[in-house]
Amino acid sequence: MSIAVHQRPGVYSSYDASSLAGGRGAGRMVGLAAVSPAAPAGAVQIVTSYEQAVGLFGDGGDEGMAELIRLALKNGACAVAAVPVADAGGYEAAFTLLAGTEDIALTICGSTDLEVQKALRDSVAEASRARRERLCVVAGDRGEDVDGMIARAKALDHERAILTAPGTVDRAGAGLSGLALAAAVAGAIAGEGDPALPLGGAELLGLRGLDRRLEDRDIDRLILGGVTPVESLGGTVSVVRGVTTRTTSGGAPDATWRDLSAIRVVDDVIPGLRSALRARFRRAKNTPQSRGAIRTQVVLELENKLAREIITGYDGVTVDQDPEDPTRCLVELSFAVAHGLDQIWLTAHIAV
Repeated sequence: MSIAVHQRPGVYSSYDASSLAGGRGAGRMVGLAAVSPAAPAGAVQIVTSYEQAVGLFGDGGDEGMAELIRLALKNGACAVAAVPVADAGGYEAAFTLLAGTEDIALTICGSTDLEVQKALRDSVAEASRARRERLCVVAGDRGEDVDGMIARAKALDHERAILTAPGTVDRAGAGLSGLALAAAVAGAIAGEGDPALPLGGAELLGLRGLDRRLEDRDIDRLILGGVTPVESLGGTVSVVRGVTTRTTSGGAPDATWRDLSAIRVVDDVIPGLRSALRARFRRAKNTPQSRGAIRTQVVLELENKLAREIITGYDGVTVDQDPEDPTRCLVELSFAVAHGLDQIWLTAHIAV
């Protein structure tokens, strides 16, 4: 990713990634755009309770705005920035409003239409490029099978887009789309304070059930295809493994961004560095002394991430004056994200 050139003073950033070969915390806010005839469209409402949501948007049923807000809050989101739309044609404007809203960690929508979900993905990517990093969580349609979910993930194919499966059920036990599941997953991610902790195993609260049981072969295909599967065991609904829809780079298969924790760590480290440098060097001279202090601050921040096991190492921290612009300071570094522990393989050699 290249850095966009602006004239505004500030701290800018970019990142790239490569695969390594060989050997509920403080909640954040979720953004939501959905059709709601009970509320005027086109305004961002910050909602912090289900009662407030019902008062603003009405009950709306099992996939209405109030229900999606309830699930996001119950699973860990501190608040929901909700934008009601009059019909499907209003989603793009709503996504623009949410993209300009600060402090949103994830965005969801009340639609399973693929084109709407692509628009959400593009909006999230654009907001992230503008230093308002976030992810989006989307869902499959009612009754959508494994092949359909994998095809949907392939069409999205982005490290900032998460697709959940399967669908859920309503109060009567009839099958629904996966919108409620996406809201619950978004809340769980927003409520997790450690970005390197894997999503797999996270319990999802408030759901009435899933519309089907995924067999092991289905789960394998979904994960490899960029879909986050969820299962219900003993009445407990939980995530099997958190993955993004990014499965290719330049048309070739690439698992670099498969695990959800990778992009979450990036979204923790890079903005953290920006905030620390912006706070300390708001008015500073571009001198060797200042550049040395900047390098020291970067190392301190990285050491903190290393101690918290968010990254496993860092290297190559350099700070130089830009030869083409004496007012610009170039900071370069590399770091390795901490990966979650998804599997333990136990081999026993038994003598009888």
